[in-house]
Amino acid sequence: MKWVRTKVDLDQHIIVPQIDEQNLKESPDKFVENYIHNLSKTTLDKSKPMWDLHLLNIKTSDAEAVAIFRIHHSLGDGTSLISLLLACTRQTADPNKVPTIHGNKKSLIDSSEHSNKGLQRYVTKIWSFMKLFWNTIVDVLMFMSTTMFLKDTNTPIKGRPGSESNPRRFVYRTISLDDIKLVKNALNMTVTDVALGVTQAGLSIYLNRRYGEGKKDRGAIEKNNNLPKNIRLRSTILMNLRPAVGIQALADMMEKDTEAKWGNWIGFVLFPLKVALRDDPLDYIREAKATIDRKKNSLEAYYTFSISELALKIFGIKALMINCQSYVNKMTFVLSIDESVIPDPHQLLDDLEQSLKLIKDAVVERGRCHE
Repeated sequence: MKWVRTKVDLDQHIIVPQIDEQNLKESPDKFVENYIHNLSKTTLDKSKPMWDLHLLNIKTSDAEAVAIFRIHHSLGDGTSLISLLLACTRQTADPNKVPTIHGNKKSLIDSSEHSNKGLQRYVTKIWSFMKLFWNTIVDVLMFMSTTMFLKDTNTPIKGRPGSESNPRRFVYRTISLDDIKLVKNALNMTVTDVALGVTQAGLSIYLNRRYGEGKKDRGAIEKNNNLPKNIRLRSTILMNLRPAVGIQALADMMEKDTEAKWGNWIGFVLFPLKVALRDDPLDYIREAKATIDRKKNSLEAYYTFSISELALKIFGIKALMINCQSYVNKMTFVLSIDESVIPDPHQLLDDLEQSLKLIKDAVVERGRCHE
């Protein structure tokens, strides 16, 4: 298979459905949710470029109207597609310039490491290489074991074989990014660390409730620990492997040929989720940080990138996918779920939001920061 240059007829890709006002009586947000759910039951036409844009002239709880892009994964991964979308926009202050994305500043730790001289710097490099080598070997062996025999525990959110082809329902919840940053700054962590910690906490609370279903005392379900011991529940976290080329490179690519990397350039790492009820809600964040820091010291993502097609055939797309997207002062948790496995996705969103509140309150109560 190969790419073929073709002309695009926008009338075949842009869809503006006529909406009956009767369908909006329940809730405009619910209508959009159902509309996307129905889209997941259909496939893109392979006789034309595999994307379409649905424009819904509906006022929802957080938008005056809704645009739904449906894009086949062969066209690119999330990083390249979002970068391309931003490259199509311009600054309000200067309509000729693309948006500016601030890069990460080097930390004082990084600066001090580069200033080390002599034997200490040499030993540090050797030790870093040894950790990278060892972590990579362990992670690759664990990945191979997973493909062959090391399976996850049968939990209420584990889908049956073949469930990856079921229709998906997409639900979301927008929270304050400032709350995430408050925890991040207080504990000297990253936004990713906090988001993963909140995910672990939310899933633990949700699974505890699911395991308690059927018990007579409904009030005690959430208070008691209904979780089995030693639950093995793992997630795959996607990692962007392309060098940071910036939005300008993609903007230039639309005008002329450049060396900007396009398409799918991602690997993934197996991330063990610690499912348990913690007395200290900050433990969820600490555990997530410890795991993700170790994964950063491994080449597992590059290994999985080389066999990603085989891995997808082996693992498939599971019953639950969680995406965190930040923009300006907000962060949105988006769940893609199989309703036959997770019939109450909004409850899971409630648990994620409640988990962040518990973690934030714990930080404030201990005087780690000032609101």
